[in-house]
Amino acid sequence: MEQTWRWFGPSDAATLAHARQAGATGIVTALHDIPYGEVWPIHAIRQRQALIEADQAMGLKWSVVESVPVHEDIKLGRGDLDRLYDNFRQTLRNLGACGVRTVCYNFMLILDWTRTDLAAPLPGGGRALRMNMHELAAFDCYMLQRNGSERDYASDVLQRASEWFEATPDASKERLLANIMAGLPGAFKRYDIAELREVVAEQSSLSHDRLRENLVRFLEHVLPAAEEAGVTLAIHPDDPPRDLVGLCRIVKNADDIAFILDAVPSAHSGLTLCTGSLGANPANDVPAIARRFAHKINFVHLRNVSKDPDGSFMESEHLNGDVDMVSVVSILLDEQQRRRDAGQPALLPFRPDHGHELIDDATRHTHPGYPVIGRLRGLAELRGVMTAIAHQRGYRLQ
Repeated sequence: MEQTWRWFGPSDAATLAHARQAGATGIVTALHDIPYGEVWPIHAIRQRQALIEADQAMGLKWSVVESVPVHEDIKLGRGDLDRLYDNFRQTLRNLGACGVRTVCYNFMLILDWTRTDLAAPLPGGGRALRMNMHELAAFDCYMLQRNGSERDYASDVLQRASEWFEATPDASKERLLANIMAGLPGAFKRYDIAELREVVAEQSSLSHDRLRENLVRFLEHVLPAAEEAGVTLAIHPDDPPRDLVGLCRIVKNADDIAFILDAVPSAHSGLTLCTGSLGANPANDVPAIARRFAHKINFVHLRNVSKDPDGSFMESEHLNGDVDMVSVVSILLDEQQRRRDAGQPALLPFRPDHGHELIDDATRHTHPGYPVIGRLRGLAELRGVMTAIAHQRGYRLQ
């Protein structure tokens, strides 16, 4: 499997040299400075490639785009959709012309991955990302003040939410808003609470069926260009895989994935398997999902979670959580070998998704969830599992 590393571009405190020292050879990046809905020009794509490949001794290449953002108007089915579809199609053509063939994307409304705590303490002084349901409920019920929000939470969660809100100073409430918005990685708007309240009130009226229809319409319009360009789209599951502050989510489980892949069948429409996103729902059997959709997996995020009974969860060590990571890796290696035996492009890119802040990671001020040492540890652990399984089965990893 191809070992890759997410890099947010020239301003990222986690550098390309860090990626290579961790053992990665593929870079996962995006042109975050280009506004949503605009075309990624060929010259900008090639400029980013040249930057990644500048030091030939490191042997790095741009392997996966994460992500070409889907404009909110496409998700909502409004506005000048023809222009937005045209721009997305042209971006795919430009990426294909530059030899970048895999594009991860998501269809989450407003918020990307969402956590309430970006620095949950670990034994020894490390820090992890965490979702606390009582904090989410406090945010939803008392800060957003969304109508009917109380119906979405258990009574004990609501009680703790009320206690938290009453006891928490305004500065900590502002930090909670910032934490919830932190999953948005690029150059787009961060809302204050009044603005977010207005947007959520508007978009929470969108039903699951309508959001699904808008995703299908998007795929119908852009997949022909992906096929023409030789680019594969790989949808990322919702994170967490549940409706959030009244906003529908439609990539939560195996049934959702099957619907999306069957709705517009194409060899260029696939899945980003994210074990951490799917693993945050106790009902999801992640190895079973990996096995069922193995032939449609085009990109892999490997991370783990430890869940609490009330729906809270924390990002755990990569090999020590509720997801059976060894089983997932075994399935992926089997699929890679199947493709190789069938004469198909075989190498599956994966990256250690997120990581704990360890040792001096906190001094670097990297993007939340993307420390250097924590990801290096995760990649090393995953590499060890893969090497052991490949050796046992007689597979080639690369």
